[in-house]
Amino acid sequence: MIKHIHVIAFDLPWPPNYGGSTDMYFKLDSLHKLGIRITLHVFLYDGKCESEDLKSTVDELHYYPRKRLNPFIGKTPYIVKTRVSEQLFQRLLQDNSPILFEGLHTTFYANHPLLKDRIKVVRAHNVEHYYYEALALAEDSWLKRIFFRLEAKRLKNYEKVLNQVNAIAAISPMETSYFQNQYGNASYIPAFHSNEKVISKIGNGLTVLYHGNLSVPENNRAALFLVEKVFPFLNMPCIIAGSRPSEKLVKAIGKSKNITLFSNVPSDEILELIQDAQINVLVTFQSTGIKLKLLNSLYRGRFIVANTPMVAETDLDDLCTVADEPSEIIQAINTIFQSSFNESEVLKRQQKLDLVFNNQENAVKLAKLLSSELR
Repeated sequence: MIKHIHVIAFDLPWPPNYGGSTDMYFKLDSLHKLGIRITLHVFLYDGKCESEDLKSTVDELHYYPRKRLNPFIGKTPYIVKTRVSEQLFQRLLQDNSPILFEGLHTTFYANHPLLKDRIKVVRAHNVEHYYYEALALAEDSWLKRIFFRLEAKRLKNYEKVLNQVNAIAAISPMETSYFQNQYGNASYIPAFHSNEKVISKIGNGLTVLYHGNLSVPENNRAALFLVEKVFPFLNMPCIIAGSRPSEKLVKAIGKSKNITLFSNVPSDEILELIQDAQINVLVTFQSTGIKLKLLNSLYRGRFIVANTPMVAETDLDDLCTVADEPSEIIQAINTIFQSSFNESEVLKRQQKLDLVFNNQENAVKLAKLLSSELR
């Protein structure tokens, strides 16, 4: 087993309140429990501050400000060129330990000649150019649409840097297949998460819930879809919960008496809403990565109605009711709402989830990637 690694984080892993930070934090925690010493390098932005909470999971911690640059200039992707630090690079050169790059975002130094003999693994949270193309489709602002499309093109060209790393730790089977076909060095390492066992409540809930970070265009788009085409046609209380909803979404919710908005609530309250709901409705229009909201709902919630992109290639579709068209989603909700969630459903979920999403087993798989020269 390796003794020490460097981890370069594209964002602050604490608090673990969205998919990327959740995967990073619980990955660090799981690797730490294996006895691996971790030097963590974090890029700070969006007003985020240094966190004392990370010190219990890492041995050494360094912060760097993310650069402010013109997002429309240059061939290097904006998400990469703004995460550059000479101080970080010099710290990487102080030893020969393996390096885990969190996301394509942090790979500016991955092909540097001075690191050519180091073991380097990239955690692929998405196929980034697909992700940015999807962001462009979901975005209302024409200027942001232009940026997202430009960034998608830059990321597609830049992605060839993955030829220079030893392994790609992809977060879902879909991403694994893509990277393996392109670069031949991909392994499936499922998402790390906060759950250890299924704690779904037995019996019946009273609400239908959609939750997500509503400042993300894709989540805002999904929420609008439900608020305009599904929830108004139900005869039960519906909730939209998440941070920073758009004005358009707030106005749309105000038109329906059976929809309540829970805005900017803490993550622990979101988890309570997931547990208390009768049905968690999970909709996405981009089948990239693995949606942590799906895992949280399976570990904590009762029934789940999800559309096809949400469960695509996750092998979790048999734990959900899959519906795509508004009429199909409405029918599924009406059918399930009167059902009672029971112990057999909990057992079925636990058995299925244990096979794939065990944090410690997946940490061992990742540690093996970081300790073997695969290329």
